[in-house]
Amino acid sequence: MISFKGAQFPKGVSLFAVFFYLRYTVSYRDLEKIQAERGVPVGHATLNRWIVKFSPVIAATAQAIKRTTAKAWRMDETYVKVCGRWAYLYQAVDRFGKKP
Repeated sequence: MISFKGAQFPKGVSLFAVFFYLRYTVSYRDLEKIQAERGVPVGHATLNRWIVKFSPVIAATAQAIKRTTAKAWRMDETYVKVCGRWAYLYQAVDRFGKKP
């Protein structure tokens, strides 16, 4: 669990900054400008501390709730008629026959 004890900014502000940095790979200075446009006066050094502190915890949480997949995948191939022409339809399936 992420601890925000003693944090100056609300939890949502910190997590938004970390998410935005990880998702869109912007620089700390660009993220500082984005936060300033949203009315949050935060420096790039603070953003760096947030990224270092919160990103491993977020990654571990995401890994824990990620759906497991089978180690082996197979390609399912079907020959179908589309608009009067025959064409191949390819689908990836796991060993149980389920699509991802």
